[in-house]
Amino acid sequence: MPLCVAALALGLSARGARVLASGSAAAVPPGQVVAPSSPVSALIYDTDYPFIDYSGKATHNDVSRLEAELASGKVKLQFRPPRGYLDSLLKALKISPTSQTLVFSKTSLQTQIISPASPRAIYFNDDTYVAWIRDTPQIEINTMDSALGTVFYTLNERSDTPPHLERESLRCLSCHDTFSLQGGGVPNFLFLSAYKIERGDVLTNTVASKTFDATPLADRWGGWYVTGKFGGLLHLGNLIPPPSNQPIPLARVSRADVPNLDAFFDTQAYLTDKSDVVAVLVFEHQVDVHNLIIHANYKSRMLLERESPGSSTKGLTWRQLPPVTQRRFAALLEPLVRGMLFVGAAKFPTHVRGNSGYTKWFESQGPFDSRGRSLRDFDLDTRLFKYPLSFLIYSKGFDYLVPSAKQYLYNRLIQILTDRDTSPVFSSLSASERQAILEILEATKPDFARALAQARAKGFPALPTGVPLDSIGP
Repeated sequence: MPLCVAALALGLSARGARVLASGSAAAVPPGQVVAPSSPVSALIYDTDYPFIDYSGKATHNDVSRLEAELASGKVKLQFRPPRGYLDSLLKALKISPTSQTLVFSKTSLQTQIISPASPRAIYFNDDTYVAWIRDTPQIEINTMDSALGTVFYTLNERSDTPPHLERESLRCLSCHDTFSLQGGGVPNFLFLSAYKIERGDVLTNTVASKTFDATPLADRWGGWYVTGKFGGLLHLGNLIPPPSNQPIPLARVSRADVPNLDAFFDTQAYLTDKSDVVAVLVFEHQVDVHNLIIHANYKSRMLLERESPGSSTKGLTWRQLPPVTQRRFAALLEPLVRGMLFVGAAKFPTHVRGNSGYTKWFESQGPFDSRGRSLRDFDLDTRLFKYPLSFLIYSKGFDYLVPSAKQYLYNRLIQILTDRDTSPVFSSLSASERQAILEILEATKPDFARALAQARAKGFPALPTGVPLDSIGP
């Protein structure tokens, strides 16, 4: 489980631990799903969300595409010590080595070999995370499948057998599920901090907790290495707990810049000697938004299926939804609107700067408007991005949402970015920022541009939700 930063939760519900059966689902176009053609699993998802078919074949992700390329011979993975298949795997998945982040909390499927002297390296792009540990028997992979949400794979690190990607399920989902497979949850990504601050001390023996864009930077990165320039920022990174697990006085927490990690452990086997602070910040943000997208996908389809079985495959528009379903969609999707617009995001108390090259690589990915602006442009002085709308609006997971959900999301963005929604919750967005985001989206997201043109032609009609926006929780 490449994203788990807490000890494995080992107890599965009786419903979640039933015997597995074989089965698969055919690939379907974006925005469409099919019911499983045969019983594929006894995972609780197959009871709660049979229209998702989580235990069926995962075909809407980069790892499944790599599997096909390996099978056809188009791509070959090369095993080279000391990192085995890692280098060629990252190249095949188009993941930059500059994205390296390092965590030393004893976590994942391989807790026995993780330590401050042998941290777990995680490399990632917009959709896929690859986790590697020195002298590891396997590489762990976590990827965003547009139809299923987060799915898991392992790759055995053996030079004497052909590389094989094995899909994982129950032992990863015991952590990567919002309700630990007790029912009603969805698969999710994890980014946690292993420490907490309490009454002037750092507690290192607490249960790890999730961090979000709203989490103050001082409360982040316990159990992680972080490199770069911090401008005297207080944070919990690079803090190795003593063997006794006694509280550490806050005065001992370092505020110094860390250019590389050579003073902490032998970095020679790793791709770089960095754990770039900007990569860590992007990692945190996209985990949060990916989880909101997964939740929106599962629950919006569930609402449609409850209204009329099979309706999640019919491509219903917003106007075709009954008023009660529209209201439920609004309550379901508003947290995604706010998450993508960084509502409530913690302000940076000082500037931060990465030092691995990740900042330049990430910004180069675009897309760009005619003025060279992009939602990937960083700020890093007072906040993460210059234009506060998540770049994951371009993701395949976002595009896979049912049409009625996407229409709601686009219309809400249009309301907010054209100053037709003046709710206090969006007051942090200045008029110039709203205009810039609107222009970038119109130039770089064709289906949003069409929605904007239609809204202009109709005089920007209000969404008939009947839901006061201030009544919707975060």
